[in-house]
Amino acid sequence: MNASAIGVFDSGVGGLSVLRHIRAQLPSVPLLYVADSGHVPYGDKTQDYIRERSLVLTEFLVRQGAAAVVVACNTATAAAAAPLRARFDFPIIAMEPAVKPAVSATRSGVVGVLATVGTLESARFAALLEQYAGDVEIVTQACPGLVEQVEAGDLTSATTRALVARYARPLVERGADTIVLGCTHYPFLRSLITETVGAGVQLIDTGEAVARQVVRRLPESLIGRIDLKATERFWTTGDGRSATRITSQLWGRPVVVEVL
Repeated sequence: MNASAIGVFDSGVGGLSVLRHIRAQLPSVPLLYVADSGHVPYGDKTQDYIRERSLVLTEFLVRQGAAAVVVACNTATAAAAAPLRARFDFPIIAMEPAVKPAVSATRSGVVGVLATVGTLESARFAALLEQYAGDVEIVTQACPGLVEQVEAGDLTSATTRALVARYARPLVERGADTIVLGCTHYPFLRSLITETVGAGVQLIDTGEAVARQVVRRLPESLIGRIDLKATERFWTTGDGRSATRITSQLWGRPVVVEVL
């Protein structure tokens, strides 16, 4: 097969926040996206389970023509990025919470991190703190339930507002003036988080940085191609009808999601 697309997968629809940045950076490259919504959330799964799911999804994207794969999930990155890179000889671009830019941005010396349990307990996250935190205080907050709210397309309800307030306000009370959105689902709650913590608190996610990394590592098979079309294909391991509705909502225009 003549690989001619960028493949992206996440535990659910959160990686669409990364896909948007990739599309902005690469307006003419085909994009493939898999939401593993039948297995969401990854945050409460074992490392072995997440590695197996990541392998299955990567192999599927390769069969669909992916010349590079983006692991658009911090939890999956922590569990599976290294074994995926050991197994495949094409670019595997992964996520990590934006601790380094947040440490550079803070004025108060306190950075908050909103993330899943799986991300916060990972060795990869611990290494990030050791490498970049320095004298900055890092206040972490696990956010059970937020991924599920985004998966349901429920971005503004009283339940979602209450969860955001429960998780985000304590970070500001501890003095955080910069908050890392450490899960790809959370950028879809950016407006609500800002409303909760105030416009003076900077929110940082890594979607744009990942998209730039995709451009830097663009496979030679895609460079200079003039026959490519800016298409997107979407799959889910969950319910197709629900996925079509929610993906259309988050992507910003009607799409059809196929069932994997």
